[in-house]
Amino acid sequence: MAEGNSILIAAISGRALAQSAHRGGYHPLVADFFGDQDALQVAKNHVRLAGSLERGIEEDALFSALDALCARDQPLGIVCGSGFEDRPQLLERIAERWRLFGNSAAVVAKVKNPETLLAICCQASIPVPDFCLEKPQHPADWLAKRRGGAGGSHIKPAENGIGDRIYYQRKVPGVPISALFLADGASATVLGFSSQWHLPTADKPYRYGGAAQPAILPGHVAVLLTAAVVRLSAAAALMGLNSADFILDGEQFWLLEINPRPGATLDIFESTQASLFSLHMAASAGQLPPAPCYSGRARAAAIVYAERDIPLFPALTWPHWTADRPQQGIAIRVGEPLCTVYACGTDAIEARAGTEERRKQVLAWAAGRL
Repeated sequence: MAEGNSILIAAISGRALAQSAHRGGYHPLVADFFGDQDALQVAKNHVRLAGSLERGIEEDALFSALDALCARDQPLGIVCGSGFEDRPQLLERIAERWRLFGNSAAVVAKVKNPETLLAICCQASIPVPDFCLEKPQHPADWLAKRRGGAGGSHIKPAENGIGDRIYYQRKVPGVPISALFLADGASATVLGFSSQWHLPTADKPYRYGGAAQPAILPGHVAVLLTAAVVRLSAAAALMGLNSADFILDGEQFWLLEINPRPGATLDIFESTQASLFSLHMAASAGQLPPAPCYSGRARAAAIVYAERDIPLFPALTWPHWTADRPQQGIAIRVGEPLCTVYACGTDAIEARAGTEERRKQVLAWAAGRL
């Protein structure tokens, strides 16, 4: 990779993208909310975004950060991670300044809108749960979701749904399964399937907890889901790394949502054979690469959320199976991410159990030091 291959990365958390870019030979210029230690280790330059998780990425703060990152570099373009799903107008402005590797603002707006997503799924013959825009008469059978929401924290029981950006989706039975895939605007390559779980709180019953791959799926069900993803990618003209979240009940499945950007399972699908960031760049340029090979070991990653406010984070020596390690001196509020933990196993169940053990270990270990 040439010395001039700098690339902008903007996201709520850019660490996983930055590490994958670094493995692929790129020079990451990162703007995110956290500035974690392991992100700074691989970033050529980093600017911590002003703002908060509650308000999301703010336009002026983002462009100030990106301009600062470009002061000494001429990047190839920009890759946007989490944080843009509900603000396609911001992606549109970004694309006026830099080449956007990934989905356009128009595509993101379409797949994150329940009405247009329904039309796409009808075109691709993919079942979706019923939805409505007004609170249902029997709300116990429904969920309230925020348009453009991601990560699960925005999902609530329908009776608690408040706001002008809320829509309602009927509950369906089954288990959550996510497909990570590459798309070139016309076709797709499925990299694999993961099982996901929640780590609920009283006010966030569907808060994202973690994911493990490979999901335990019968072969013929994996074929059905793969075919659905390929049809979906063509109907929506998706580009680069994306994920599709399904609910699976036996052989019946429903598409819940599309995450039109590199997502939370990037780490557990990262391969020594090829960096996923490099594959994202190639697919975004219309060159759909084959899926990398994975070892027989299952891999899982889980989020550790802070259980109390930490006004001044101390210097700590982190275990090697952690990531997203906070810098010394920052403040972390209760409920915000503290770090990520990893584990491997003979299957997804064992790998998930390993992350749960390590999540509790980190909380106990941190409690004695914070």
